[in-house]
Amino acid sequence: MKEIIHKEPFPHLIIEDFYDTEDLELIWEELKFYTKPNKLLGAKEYRGVITKTNARALELESIYKNWDQKDGPDYRNLSNILTVNRSIFTSGILDTYSKIEDCCRLGNKAVDECTKVRYYHNGEYYKPHTDSAMETLVFSYFYKEPKRFEGGELYFPNYDYEFSCSNNSVIIFPGWVEHGVKKVSIDDSNYYEGLGRYAITTFLFTCPKSIL
Repeated sequence: MKEIIHKEPFPHLIIEDFYDTEDLELIWEELKFYTKPNKLLGAKEYRGVITKTNARALELESIYKNWDQKDGPDYRNLSNILTVNRSIFTSGILDTYSKIEDCCRLGNKAVDECTKVRYYHNGEYYKPHTDSAMETLVFSYFYKEPKRFEGGELYFPNYDYEFSCSNNSVIIFPGWVEHGVKKVSIDDSNYYEGLGRYAITTFLFTCPKSIL
């Protein structure tokens, strides 16, 4: 794991090779399962910005946790992804991020979270937008190797800056930073082969999601 701190053009932290081999195997088991017919949902169903994206996704907590029922059942441990990504909170990366600038100081104070699995195939994108209701965004990226697609970079139009989203990389930045995903291009590939770009997006809150 390699941490790279950036203060410009906005404060953010990049982590390369974040997950180990065992964790990656668990993540890929679940990603492959979701990349089957009738699993991933359109933006309206997963609370994406329907005017901004044509990519499909799932909000994992909505499957494994009933936020509308106080002290209701919590089955998040049944998800490989929601189990393995505890390392976001235990590895110290949020502590590192919270010290970059004052605007990052709540990065390690989250009391709740929302996790979405997104898959970008040929012609899919996410236009620039902000997630300002969330203090901190933690985006993890995965794709099958050798890489078969072009595009898919995370870009920040207000800063003329982009992140290549290399396999098993993580980027952490404030929710007020506008960002988008460039269109993915894949030749001669069936959607369900899963040869595009995966993102596990974790949104961190400093107040319980149930009262937002």
